[in-house]
Amino acid sequence: MIETTLVTWIIAIFGVITFLPLLGAQIVMIFQPNGQKAKDLLIGKGEDWRDKTHFRSALAFAWADIIVILPLYVLGTILAFNGQLWGYVIWISVGFLSIYFSIIFWVFEKEYTYKSVGWIAYFTYFWGFFLYWGLGAIIHSVLQMSN
Repeated sequence: MIETTLVTWIIAIFGVITFLPLLGAQIVMIFQPNGQKAKDLLIGKGEDWRDKTHFRSALAFAWADIIVILPLYVLGTILAFNGQLWGYVIWISVGFLSIYFSIIFWVFEKEYTYKSVGWIAYFTYFWGFFLYWGLGAIIHSVLQMSN
């Protein structure tokens, strides 16, 4: 049994702050992919998809987040709070996926999203939170599992 620490709570709460808005945006994308609300949430108010590949990749990421990332985050969090090793193993996997998607987003969307939301929002939530949560979850999980 692995002890739940204050840092575990911080990582979990930061994860909710990071992933909950993503869940909302991705649900809109899945149920109204051609709607203006999806475009406003994902690429900026009044913006349009650059091409079919841009639209399809956004839709693919929405499905991947709903089917893979978010369930793994929830499962990992539940197991971590129950002191289970697997919770931290899952957090490590979600952490690496979060970093992976941060890199993709940096290359794929920076020039568009950065202009749309500004540097503070971009380097905190739109890009940064996923990177920061991923790094924090990996480091904390490794430390928890090594005790």
